[in-house]
Amino acid sequence: MKKNVLIIGAGGVAQVVAHKCAQNNDVLGDIHIASRTKSKCDGIIESVHEKNALKQPGVLQGHKLDALDVEATAELIGKTGSEIVINVGTAFLNMSVLSACIKTGVAYIDTAIHEEPGKICETPPWYANYEWKRAQECEKAGVTAILGAGFDPGVVNAYAKLAKDDYFDKVTEVDIVDINAGNHNKYFATNFDPEINFREFTGTVYSWQKGEWQENRMFEIGKEYDLPVVGKRMAYLCGHDEVHSLSKNMDGADVRFWMGFGEHYINVFTVLKNIGLLSEQPVTTAEGLEVVPLKVVKACLPDPSSLAPEYEGKTCIGDFVKGIKDGEEREVFIYNVADHKEAYEEVGSQGISYTAGVPPVAAAMLIATGEWDVKKMANVEELPAQPFLGILNRIGLPTRIKDADGDRALNF
Repeated sequence: MKKNVLIIGAGGVAQVVAHKCAQNNDVLGDIHIASRTKSKCDGIIESVHEKNALKQPGVLQGHKLDALDVEATAELIGKTGSEIVINVGTAFLNMSVLSACIKTGVAYIDTAIHEEPGKICETPPWYANYEWKRAQECEKAGVTAILGAGFDPGVVNAYAKLAKDDYFDKVTEVDIVDINAGNHNKYFATNFDPEINFREFTGTVYSWQKGEWQENRMFEIGKEYDLPVVGKRMAYLCGHDEVHSLSKNMDGADVRFWMGFGEHYINVFTVLKNIGLLSEQPVTTAEGLEVVPLKVVKACLPDPSSLAPEYEGKTCIGDFVKGIKDGEEREVFIYNVADHKEAYEEVGSQGISYTAGVPPVAAAMLIATGEWDVKKMANVEELPAQPFLGILNRIGLPTRIKDADGDRALNF
């Protein structure tokens, strides 16, 4: 059964989502894109047509929308006949868009935890501060709400679920490693919205170890990983969304998130942070203007969607999982490698946007076919992993595993 889709947001990730929905519109039906700036929606639509991405003739339409306005969002859902909303706008929108979905009884998918503009790094687990408080509303309304269905969070959660179900009797450790070995040829830039990107790294680093939350500082703990394709890379313990649901759903296993950073990024980031330019709190200039330093930095940096044409290199993102199988200790690495240039050639976006944008489309397809239409709120690891990873294999993000038996593709 087809399920018409409304995409909220018009950045680099939304462009990927639109292309992939178009490539699968035999399942997903009419496609609508909404943003505060309609011209951005129109640009994405033009890109889809340029690539001849529509699998079959169908609706592909843009709309102007302030998604913080619950009533306006609900009205647009009704007007377009949308049955699945894929929210890839700023994380500040999550609760408003979710409210509109509950109000209209349609499915909701997002790719990141909700944030409030004036708050950074709230008390863990982060999902408990906003999303999980709405779980009963979703179930009462019969609304499927899939949380964190990007790559990390999202695919890495499914990797953990797959390991737990198929490769271990008992999982003891999950280390999620995200390495971008690409080069965008800019002095300094972020791959996602700079405001959201920096907020991940300016607060306390939370990890789940020995049955409790551990606290560290950003860049305090680093480790070198030797990974397939990208080789040896330094990664640092970071706070990240998926740790906050896997801590609940992995039966007591330690859960950590590691992200790769080069020395140049760390140096620039440290200077910006130390002089207060990454603060989310307003300051007043000598001229009497009230500004938020973080928003000023965002305005000065390249738009992440503009990085795609010159981006080259690859990403490697996956889970190192340790535990017990048949009484023996073992370790597996379940992962994906993506290529920036290949992503640009296919959908006009760089590889980071590609890895974030393909998974919510796979989730939407599973809702459309009923396999993930659970009529309640769920994190990805609470759902069957194999159908999700199977679709990803087919639409652009194949899964591989490296263990004692070698390095090989996983087929589902």
